[in-house]
Amino acid sequence: MKKTAITLCLVFLGLISGFAQNSQFPSQVWHKGNIYLTDGTTRTGQIKYDLDNNLVQLQTETVDTFTASNVSNFEIFDEIFGGMRRFYSLPYAINGEYEAPTFFEVLTEGNDLALLCREYIATDTRGMNNWGPMGMNPFWGPQNNFGYRLAFNYYFFKNGRLQRYSLKKKDLFAMLPGYDDEIDLFMRKNRLEHDKRGDLLRITAYYNELKN
Repeated sequence: MKKTAITLCLVFLGLISGFAQNSQFPSQVWHKGNIYLTDGTTRTGQIKYDLDNNLVQLQTETVDTFTASNVSNFEIFDEIFGGMRRFYSLPYAINGEYEAPTFFEVLTEGNDLALLCREYIATDTRGMNNWGPMGMNPFWGPQNNFGYRLAFNYYFFKNGRLQRYSLKKKDLFAMLPGYDDEIDLFMRKNRLEHDKRGDLLRITAYYNELKN
């Protein structure tokens, strides 16, 4: 688990240099990877994903498009950011209406709990020279020259259910019960925030270590 957490942290640290040098968002470029279909077959090639519409495209001699209903999971090697990223299709009601197969990226997972996210491109209203309270943190999405940023919604998978995380500190402790003092000390010692992608990954991985 420690090696996995370290590897994942290095991947996300690669976002710092990679995103700063590239004006495109990850969903806008092709990545080498594999798609694992629900019929048990695997497709390999260049992959582009669209989380807004829960689609994934595969480019070989032609371009094939698959929905989250056809795909069990897919993985990509992000050459810009330098690491493997994994996405799973899980039933979820994004708009609160009815459950449908939906793609989620897995950030870290343990025996009892996993942290997942869905990225989206948001309009950056903080101003070109104002980075806001989150600072220049690529896990929230640095502003690019076009006034947009990469943003994330986070989810915890526990007890067989997906629960959206509100980004409120009190709700983080509710999601990770039983070790409030240990987690609080871990966060203060490592200067971790409750609402930043890389910090949430470390906190969740630490919680899974405590549970084991």
